[in-house]
Amino acid sequence: MWQKLKTWAKRLKADVWAVALAIQDARTPWPAKAMGALTVAYALSPVDLIPDFIPVLGYVDDLLLLPLGVWLTIKLLPADIMEEYRQKIALEGRPRFKHSKWAAAVIILLWALALWWAGSWAWRWYQNR
Repeated sequence: MWQKLKTWAKRLKADVWAVALAIQDARTPWPAKAMGALTVAYALSPVDLIPDFIPVLGYVDDLLLLPLGVWLTIKLLPADIMEEYRQKIALEGRPRFKHSKWAAAVIILLWALALWWAGSWAWRWYQNR
């Protein structure tokens, strides 16, 4: 069973990198690009929805959201494109991406907006109870 789980985790990791390449391809439809960008950003983001130091719950988001995002992106991608990038990852390994200050700024902004929204919702709930 552990071997099966390890194999699945390796495949998921390779699929995240394949999706990262596929969303840059001009042949990829925009819904797949949008879902793939969210999934890859979440996978590579140092900020988790639920921090990993919280026992059990810290890994639930990684065990549910990441595979779900990858699966949905793969379903939205044309099969030939996904297979092309899976083969590329298998042959060449993980791609090297340049670090982008703009991408980091966008991710930080999105997290800040999510925290602001959650805080404002909690404040309204607190005021109305």
